[in-house]
Parts: sequence; C-alpha cells; structure tokens
Amino acid sequence: MNITGAAKLAGVVGWPISHSLSPRLHGYWIREYSLDAAYVPLAIRKEDFAKAVNGLRLAGFKGVNVTIPHKEAAFALADRCDHAAEIAGAANLLLFGENGIEARNTDPAGLSASLREGMETNNLKGRNAAIWGAGGMARAACCALSDLGVSEIYILNRNVGRARSLAASVAPKIKARLVVMGFDDWASVGKDVGLLVHATSAGMNATPSLDLPLDVLPKDVTVVDGVYSPLETGLLARARARGLNTVDGLGMLMHQAVQAFAAFYGVVPEVTAALRSMLEEALEHGR
Repeated sequence: MNITGAAKLAGVVGWPISHSLSPRLHGYWIREYSLDAAYVPLAIRKEDFAKAVNGLRLAGFKGVNVTIPHKEAAFALADRCDHAAEIAGAANLLLFGENGIEARNTDPAGLSASLREGMETNNLKGRNAAIWGAGGMARAACCALSDLGVSEIYILNRNVGRARSLAASVAPKIKARLVVMGFDDWASVGKDVGLLVHATSAGMNATPSLDLPLDVLPKDVTVVDGVYSPLETGLLARARARGLNTVDGLGMLMHQAVQAFAAFYGVVPEVTAALRSMLEEALEHGR
C-alpha cells in the first residue's frame, strides 16, 4: 500500500538482517490494519550502531526492534528501561520519545504468550523447569517462567561459568530459584521438570540440535525450542517421537512483536492462524 509523508516509521536493526522475518511480520499487520506506516530492515554494523540509532531518532522513526549483535548495546545506550530489559541486560526494542530512548525486552512476554497457546501453563505453578543455554534467550526464559509460577529453574550450559554469571545477575530480580549445572548433570534433574526450554542456537538452519537424552523426562513435560528456522528442529522431532508436547519458536517470535507494533503504530495487533501460515510459507521457501 502507498504511504504518505506523515507515515509512522519503524524498523529492525541487526547485522546481518536479511534473514529476519520481522519485516514480513510487521508488514502483514500494517496491511491488515490499513496503516499509513512502514517497517524496514536496517543492516547496521556493530561499530556503527550508536550513530545509526541517533540518526534514526533524528529522522523521525518511532523506534526500532533490535536483533543480533546489538541487544546489549541497545540496553547500554538507553536513557531508561523496563523490568524485563533490566533483568536481561539487553533490549530487543528501542522507542524514541521527547524524553530520550527507552529500552524494552519483549521476549519474556512473547515466550509466556506462546506457552499459554501451546500448553496448560497453570500446571507449571510450583513445578521445576530446565533451560538449556545461558544466553539472551535463557535470561528471557528465566523471567517468563518465574512469572508463570515455576519454583525452581535448572540452568544447564556447556560453559558452567557462563551459567553462573547469568544466575548471579538474574536471581536477585525474580522469584524462582536458579540452580546452575553442566550438561553432564542432565540425567539427574530431567525427571523432575514440567517444562524444558532450549535456548541455544543449536538446530538453527539445519545445524545439529543438542543431543541430550529425552528419555529422562516425565510424560507430561512440554519441550520448547526457541529456534524457528526450521520449525521442527531435531530436538522437537525427537520429543514428538516420544509423544511429548512441543512448542516451536515461531509463536514466541509472533507474540514478542505485539508490544513493539503497538508502541510503534498505536494498534494492538492480533496473532492469528493466517499470520502464522504466512510466516510458515516464508520459512518454507527461504524468504
């Protein structure tokens, strides 16, 4: 659709950015709600990030989504932040206003909404959960799972020192108790969890998934993979083969975008089956 000189402008910043589904996602909603608006992909090198953000703000952009490798830099340059960004030490959303730059992290809300679609989240209250990984997604998952009532979260990572660093920064800010472990400890704790969240990049773009055993998991567990390309990672395929409930990463991607779209354009969009179908087709054809 055509835009005018009064169009509301926003975009997504990353390096590289050609793989991002965000322009398709936000573009779908812009068309759906017939908005005078645009959402553009912006390939910005790491060393140019701060200058580019300032330029976009001066150019009248409402804000930008932020992806790899800029999330920590986005948090650092903001004048203020929301609770989720504070917990993560990273932001996936920057909003430009008269009082400066606000950093937000919408990943915890996106994960929570995706879980509510894919399982009965009331069953998580008072139970334990496990997270494989200790990066940004793991931090978002800690926040989301604590808010959903999980009592104890096992954080397992190949680099145990990195997991300890995550726990030290996140634990004082959430209610759930964090327990740090290495992957070698998985067999001893897997039997006690009601939810497993895979929060590494393993399995993305046909790379091998983590091969930790799933036979230790109880039958009522839900297995979540933050990876959405491909939709069925090796981990999710193994979980489904065992009859376990699974949640792929596309739901989190769609739901985390809702808050950003509302902040940019003043409309709270709906996550629908038609939107998911469009994104699945884009993933299938690699575009």
